[in-house]
Amino acid sequence: MSDEAIQATNDDASMCKRYAVEKGYWKDPFIDLLVKLGERKAPEINRGYYARVEGIRTLLEKFLRLTECKGQVVSLGAGFDTTLWRLKDADLVPSSYVEVDFRAVTSRKCQRIRSRDKLMSSLAEMSGGIEHVQISDAELHCKHYHIVWADLRNLEQFENKLNSCGIDKCLPTLFLAECVLVYMPMEKSNELLSWISSKFDSAVFVNYEQVNMLDRFGQVMVNNLRSRKCDLCGIEPCSSLKTQEQRFTSNGWTSSCAIDMMDIYHHLPDLDRIVRLEFLDETELLEQLLTHYCICTAYKDSKNIGLSSISPKS
Repeated sequence: MSDEAIQATNDDASMCKRYAVEKGYWKDPFIDLLVKLGERKAPEINRGYYARVEGIRTLLEKFLRLTECKGQVVSLGAGFDTTLWRLKDADLVPSSYVEVDFRAVTSRKCQRIRSRDKLMSSLAEMSGGIEHVQISDAELHCKHYHIVWADLRNLEQFENKLNSCGIDKCLPTLFLAECVLVYMPMEKSNELLSWISSKFDSAVFVNYEQVNMLDRFGQVMVNNLRSRKCDLCGIEPCSSLKTQEQRFTSNGWTSSCAIDMMDIYHHLPDLDRIVRLEFLDETELLEQLLTHYCICTAYKDSKNIGLSSISPKS
């Protein structure tokens, strides 16, 4: 498996999100500044991405309100995500929001941010002036927001980059990953999860990833990705909801909860509006897709601030 193939999944996911935004599934006035519009996507793909974005947004905003925006967010494999700008518009910017990805990805993102006045002016407003927004060829640093490159399989490099952003391990911190751990050898993702749980006093991990991958549909998904040189070398914890939860509790996290995306989809607050956006001939494929992805959260809460409430069940 090549790192380039993994990086290409960022482009695919970003274009899927952009298309869903164009179709009206959710509002994102910034995504078109970073992501080009790709080819048409099927309605079940659009609904799946909406459930993914809405599910993660709900958990992230719950964390920010619980911590009164005094906590930190670390987004692993963030790609061309626009969450920081949307949080700013919602007046929910945390004390620090750090994005980590491969250097090739962060370089492209930094170049695009630098050339977009709307993105730069927003960062300048947040930071107290454009002079406080520092962009190199592959990293960005300003008040509240950082983009850095690191290989998550290299813990020393990852820790050094977090330190360069001023991350405080004593502050409550939410870690976010969307289809990231599955591309890491399991021993490396275990090392990462164990390191986080041992270093941070109060932490939440929100993980969006494949699940139920041992059945026929799951194996088709694996083979399709393998044909694109994207081998899921960390697939073992994706066998079931239980194995998703166990990967965290066996690596130092107090508790974990995983729910498949079909369950989350059925509990979306504006599902009636979503259903009306596009005609779906039949729901079998949608159900197959959504039952093969999940959101899993885990927490450790040494200060008892209520991090157990950051759960897809609540």
